[in-house]
Order: sequence, then C-alpha cells, then structure tokens
Amino acid sequence: MATAPRGSLRFTRVRLANWRNFGRIDVELQRRVFLAGPNASGKSNFLDAFRFLSDIAAVGGGFQAAVQKREGVSAIRSLAARRYPNVEIEVSIGTDDSPKLWTYELAFSQDAQRRQQIKRERVMHQARLILDRPERVDLEDPERLTQTFLEQVNANQQFRAVADFFSSVKYLHLVPELVREPDRSVGRANDPFGGDFLEQVARTPKPTQAARLRRIAEALRVAVPQLQELELARDERGTPHLRGKYEHWRHKGAWQSEAQFSDGTLRLLGLLWSVLDGVGPLLLEEPELSLHPEVVRWLPQLFARIQRRSTRQILTSTHSTDLLEDPGIGLDELLLLEPSGEGTVVEPAGSFEDVRTLLEAGIPLYEAVMPRIRPRQVEQLALFGE
Repeated sequence: MATAPRGSLRFTRVRLANWRNFGRIDVELQRRVFLAGPNASGKSNFLDAFRFLSDIAAVGGGFQAAVQKREGVSAIRSLAARRYPNVEIEVSIGTDDSPKLWTYELAFSQDAQRRQQIKRERVMHQARLILDRPERVDLEDPERLTQTFLEQVNANQQFRAVADFFSSVKYLHLVPELVREPDRSVGRANDPFGGDFLEQVARTPKPTQAARLRRIAEALRVAVPQLQELELARDERGTPHLRGKYEHWRHKGAWQSEAQFSDGTLRLLGLLWSVLDGVGPLLLEEPELSLHPEVVRWLPQLFARIQRRSTRQILTSTHSTDLLEDPGIGLDELLLLEPSGEGTVVEPAGSFEDVRTLLEAGIPLYEAVMPRIRPRQVEQLALFGE
C-alpha cells in the first residue's frame, strides 16, 4: 500500500468529543500550530490528545496503560459531558497534497465496574474503510475490547503506518531542575520533562551528537554570547554531563557543567535539541519559559527554518505575546481557545470577525487576539490582600 514518507506526514485535522476541557471541537491543523488562550483553557489537554495516541502505539504502552496514566476514564471525560457519553478522538493524517491520507478514530468509555472499554475503533485510508470495530468476534468476546488493534502488531498490518506515525510523536516540557538532578536518569526513559535528557543525548551516535551540539552551540551564542563550545562527557560514575566552555579572563576559558547553566540556557538547549531529534510531530509546552523576550520573538522563525529542512510538524502552546509578535504567523496557524459553559471552544484566529477587522485596520496579530486570550477580570488580582 503506497504511503507518503513518514517524515512528510502530519496531523491535518483533529476532532475531540468529551475529552478533558472539550465538549466537541473539530479543527484543521497546519504544519506549524500555535495554541493561545487563558489559563486553564485546555492548551495542555489539547496537546495531550496526541500524546494519548502516542502512548497507545508506543512499545510497552497500549490503551489500558494510556488511560490509567491519566487516572481513568472519569478523569479524562469532560465535565461538560452528558451522562455516560463516550470519549472520542479522531485525527486525519496526511500531507499538504493529500490531507486525509489516513483517518483514525477511537471512542471509549467504562462499564459498570469502571473498567475502560473501547466502543469504536475505525481506520480509513484515502476514504476506504480498513477497520471498523466492534466486529462480531469483539461482541462475542468483550475482553477483546480492552485493547486497540492499533497497539497489536498482528492486527495493525494494514495500517501500521498510522501506528508508526503515532509512535513518532514527541512531547517536550523540559524542567531544568530535573536535568541538573544527579540521579535524574534512574528509572526514567524518554522523560518529556528532562529527567533522562542527558542520557538521550548520550545515546545518540557520536557523529550525530557532535554535529548537533556544534549547531546548538552556534545558536546558543545568540542568547549566551560567552559560550564557545558544547560537549558531552561522563563522570567517574558513568553519568553523562553537558559541558560548556565560556569566554573567561583565563586564556583557555572556563568549563561549566549543566549544574551551572541557567534555566534559560537549559530550556533553550533542550528546545534546540528536540527540534533536531526526530521526524514526527513535536509538541512543545510554553517554550518561552525562562527565555529573554528577544529570544522568544525569534522562535516562530526558528521553527519555520527547521520545517523547511525536515517538514516536521510543530504544535506549540503559549502565553507569550512576544512569540505571537512574529508577522509570519498565519491566521490558520494560530488556534484560539475560549472556555465556555459547554467546554472550551477552539477556532483558528481567522474565523473571528473582530480579529480580521482589527488586522485590516493595521493592528498586529498579537494585539488583535489579546482580548480573546487574556484572563477575564485579571485586574482583580491587584485587589488581593485588601
């Protein structure tokens, strides 16, 4: 079955029902996506829908583990949901030329004993139905509905490209304190919060590792002008450490380990490494944290340059107006999240008439969307303590 190369695939659409903050949403996705909205509007939960699919398809993962990781169906199901409805995720996967190459749909709920159970699993390839569950044998043996076909190599042969694509999804929200922790890697593997980040760097083949660290050091010098070199070394216990050589009054400069790096340096380093590492969709949580505003303003262009070389999709949540100042951000790339009584609504910025009107009047995008993403009555915080 002919498919596009995995590196060129991306999520082109997502539909969620009763997922976390969301009652029902259905939005198209570009190769570069920015999520903006007030606190607790659901930006992290939006990204988590893609992580959920990745957790199902991952080696050692699966549907049961993915649900339990999120503390069960009751914790996943939207508070806006009506009585006993299904939680539903549907994604389209494709390319710019063929946006619906694949469609994967999963609906699930729980039985009277609060055991999670698949209600529907459907796969389509170019409008042709490949899988439609529950099948007759599923109804005869309900235990089969505790696992998706997506996670079973003996059952997903016809749509393994979908499973491989989901497995390629990477999430990053690096926490500097975890990177600095001496025993950070114990019991952790592919930790999106950075617990084993240096182990991940160390596992990279030496030529690739050295080339990436050179590129990252060159980029970091924009934010940290004194930085001259970056290298990875292991201490006497075999624990990997990043070392940076800084300009210093001594002729040979001074070396510092990650323990002495600032939070901003570590976060930017992790961000740069992650965009170079992998080909699948990259999910970034508030990459502006700890970074200087002038650095943040250049992140959208950094993503665009990376995508010109790798075609990799990048989905980013943000609270930063500095990041949204980039004039190259398209109206279809910026998704606005607005809480409501029936769950958070998600729409492209261009779907709002007031935003379009302000843009036509010459108002920058970040100013045009600010009334829709700022917390309501935020000025009340000034009254705290009175």
